Amino acid sequence: MHEAQFDPKILDKIHQLQEKFKASGQDMLSYLEGLLYADYLTYWEYINLDVLLSLQQPKTSFKDEKIFIIYHQITELYFKLIISEMEQIADQNPISEDFFKARLERILMYLDHLISSFAMMWKGMEREQFLKFRMSLLPSSGFQSAQFREIELMATDAFHLIVLGKRSEYDYHTPADDLFENLYWQQGAIELATGQKTLTLKNFEQKYGKKLIELIESYRRKNLWQKYMELDKPSESMTELMKQFDLKANVLWPLAHYKSAVRYLQRDPVDIAATGGTNWQKYLPPRFQKVIFFPELWTEQEMEEWGKGWVVKEIFGEEIQKG
Repeated sequence: MHEAQFDPKILDKIHQLQEKFKASGQDMLSYLEGLLYADYLTYWEYINLDVLLSLQQPKTSFKDEKIFIIYHQITELYFKLIISEMEQIADQNPISEDFFKARLERILMYLDHLISSFAMMWKGMEREQFLKFRMSLLPSSGFQSAQFREIELMATDAFHLIVLGKRSEYDYHTPADDLFENLYWQQGAIELATGQKTLTLKNFEQKYGKKLIELIESYRRKNLWQKYMELDKPSESMTELMKQFDLKANVLWPLAHYKSAVRYLQRDPVDIAATGGTNWQKYLPPRFQKVIFFPELWTEQEMEEWGKGWVVKEIFGEEIQKG
């Protein structure tokens, strides 16, 4: 068959393929022959569906434990999407506002899904089942989500994540090791009686500590705030997106957890054990930790009342508002 008898579009693609393989020193004919023997791709193979559905392995016979596992797996996948967007922002040089905004809008979309879907945790499980199967999972805790810690460290200068009482003692130039030892979330996994690190925290640091310290250093000059500062006169809409990210990550997301914890664990200190020993009453509410990625974008009053409105509305309800 002569070339003239081929569809011009097919010929064009063949010529493009020929140039591609030629540039890499590969034989195009060998690849084309391989296509003859290759099976068609299926949906279940492409997303590894059988593997994915085999990853839910409850430790007890309580049916609702599967909900607990699946929700946390979904959460980690959304975290991975957020990190992917943040990596693109960090590695874009020079960065334009349009590029930055497009990725930040995706991040906000992922956070919206995470926040709204947390109802699965406080509506989707029986309290009695949760309190029983949760004790079999010790000392594990959602506190040990390294990906969320990565998101925090990729978002802002790490000294903004220091425990509130010591925050003024650190700055941009503080060594990464010193910053890591005093990050706010370390204080959420301290034993109340002894003041020592819980096993939950010790295990977490052993597995992820080195990686997170390296991340502090590698993102010192390319976290979201530093990339924002590279923009030439950021627009009001760009600034608003940054503030929305700050609010969703540091107020709405932790308080979605807090709402669930209040439902399942009430306020009894002995129930702290069910969270791997983490002191969730002091750790989750934003008004205690006041973690703010971009303090330069907020007023003093806004930072002083950080998270207050949501707590009043969603946790305590109308009675507290009246009182």
